[in-house]
Amino acid sequence: MLYVKFQLGCLLILALLNFMYVKTTISKKIPCNKFYDACMILSVISVIFDGVTAITVNLLPFDFVNILLHAVFFVSTLLFLFYFYLYVLDKTIGIPKSILKKILLSLPMAISLILVIVFLPDLQCVKGVSTNYSMGVSVICCYLSLIVHFLITLCLTVYKRKSIEKRKRSLFFVSLVLSLSILIVQVVYKESLVSALFPTVIMLGLYISLEDPSIRRLEAYNAEMVTSFSTLVEGRDLSTGGHIKRTKSYVSVLVSKMMTDRRYNKILTKDYADNIINSAPMHDLGKISTPDSILQKPGRLTEKEFEIIKQHSAKGGELIKETFKDLDNKDFIHIAYEEARYHHEKWNGKGYPEGLSGENIPLHARIMAIADVFDAVSAKRCYREALPLDVCFRIIEEGKDSDFDPYLVDLFLQCRDELTAIYNKNKR
Repeated sequence: MLYVKFQLGCLLILALLNFMYVKTTISKKIPCNKFYDACMILSVISVIFDGVTAITVNLLPFDFVNILLHAVFFVSTLLFLFYFYLYVLDKTIGIPKSILKKILLSLPMAISLILVIVFLPDLQCVKGVSTNYSMGVSVICCYLSLIVHFLITLCLTVYKRKSIEKRKRSLFFVSLVLSLSILIVQVVYKESLVSALFPTVIMLGLYISLEDPSIRRLEAYNAEMVTSFSTLVEGRDLSTGGHIKRTKSYVSVLVSKMMTDRRYNKILTKDYADNIINSAPMHDLGKISTPDSILQKPGRLTEKEFEIIKQHSAKGGELIKETFKDLDNKDFIHIAYEEARYHHEKWNGKGYPEGLSGENIPLHARIMAIADVFDAVSAKRCYREALPLDVCFRIIEEGKDSDFDPYLVDLFLQCRDELTAIYNKNKR
């Protein structure tokens, strides 16, 4: 038992984490991340065989069985780190879609696995002061691959740190630095037998900072509450909430496209992008103060009626400020306020309520303006039928440099296939 004290403790922690994760995701029907799930399984296998090899290298002859057990340990540990790398990649810059890029991405790890397996017969048992340990080309290849892949993952995380929510970032970084320290200790002091702590600390950091299903469910619940509250308001103008659901989807597509563009990759942090998308349903909240006779009027509005309905943007902003003033996320409230107040401003300064122009209009309001108009013309309203989709895209294109930010229009039109899919899925 002396040889496996770390492994048993780590296995207990991982078992508890995995039990809570599986139980909550199943009971609350929370979507899982396939890379995290792979890490979860491989971390347990790695720690189990870390413990098994710690025993066999001391108590059994170093024969075929010992070598086979070491092979499982090495391979599971390398695969764990590879899937952890994919997880970080997925959370930051995204997994490449090209098959060639995927092959190139997997090639270094594939080479490492081949080298580890090929040189397994040369594995030897070294008698240390306090315990025996294995050594050979396989071990060196395994350690080198772990260090290189982990350093790449760490650098990627630091470089793309804004892709992770600010409140989750610190703990995640701490777990990575601690994991790297453990790995270095194991490499330098081979008798320490602390390698089981490496995947355990990583999984603990991932679970607490990013993957705790209870926190993710609470975040989803908050977003659902905002959407439901907005739907009640939108239902008054006979849109039955479809407008806010579609515009949120259109905003999400455009924001995702912007995050791949160099012009915006430093501006659109994970927090900012999420706030833009999650606050989008509240952009028309001010319509709650607009009379039904105007909202539901089947014909053209009079000049006086139009002036009344124009007030909904300013009133919506004030309503958001007052209603959600006690929420902790002040950035979310500020963005929701500006989306509601300024989503009818125009690039040429001829919008309302303040006549802002160009980049004086907040970026999130410019995004909301395009999504709002696109859905307005593509959906059936009480006063007219929906326009053909080709016409809707043309209206957005013709609004470039006058109604809308020209750069955002170009990005929006590049997403035509995704936007069409959303339209077809939600059209009534």
